[in-house]
Formats: sequence, structure tokens, C-alpha cells
Amino acid sequence: MIIRDALEADLPAIIEIYNAATVTRISTALLEPVSVEERLPWFRRHSPDRFPLWVAEIDGRIVGWLSFHEFIRRPAYGGTAEISIYVNEKFRRRGIGRQLLEKAIADASRLKTRTLVGYVLGHNEESLRLFEGLGFQRWGRLPRIARFEESERDLVIVGRHVA
Repeated sequence: MIIRDALEADLPAIIEIYNAATVTRISTALLEPVSVEERLPWFRRHSPDRFPLWVAEIDGRIVGWLSFHEFIRRPAYGGTAEISIYVNEKFRRRGIGRQLLEKAIADASRLKTRTLVGYVLGHNEESLRLFEGLGFQRWGRLPRIARFEESERDLVIVGRHVA
């Protein structure tokens, strides 16, 4: 497996992985699939030197991705980045998410990031275990903030100081 900066040509594979997650109601609060065109501005906000978007590739196939996002647009939060991780459902439980997250931690200082934050739906125990296994702590819980059809879900905020 290699981890590399995403190219615009990778966006359809990134969106395919993301859209598969919308159906499960486990890892994203988005309820409807998105199009490549809709996500193009999101893709273009990433930059390899500050807020990268990485893809995990196996035998030429994109099997997962991790993105950095600006946390809150206020100067005091400048050293904090929100991260998101998604792995193709056929490639889960193979350490791909772990390797992506380990790279994020390792590269944080190069990216001028002191703190990493993630938002995880409370019923997504696998993601919570992934983050906690790499030293993230549960910094907050927003109870029943996400509504999926007839169920309400918590949002857990995980974080780790990396510098």
C-alpha cells in the first residue's frame, strides 16, 4: 500500500468511498450521495503543505483516504486541524485507516499542526477504537445531535495534541 497526495483524477474514487458511507449511517451525517462536481471545491481547498488530502492505494486502486480541514477560522485555532478518514468497505480491518492516521500524526509538525480533532458518530465504535488506539481522547459528546430517519445519534469529538 502507498499513501500519496490525492490528484483531481482520484476524486471519483474518493467520492465512491464516501457515498458508500452515506448509506450505512455510521460514519457520516450526510444523508444523500454527493457528486464529483459538488465536491470539486472541497477537493481544491486541500493543499499538500497545510491541509492535505491523501489516498491509500493498493495495486493502483484507491482503497481509502484521509483529509485535513481547517478547524475554525480564527487565528488562535490556527494550529488545529480536523481530520476525516474513510476506507472502502471491502478493505476495512486491514490497517488502512490506522496507517493513514499514523501518517497524519507523524506529518502534523510539518503541516504546522499541533492538535488533531475528529468528529465521530457515537455508534461508530470501530472508528472510536481506531482513534483511541492511537492516543486520541474523547474530548466531548454532543448527545442526540444527528438524526437519521427515526434514530438520533451522538457526535463524539476526539482529539490529540501532536506537537
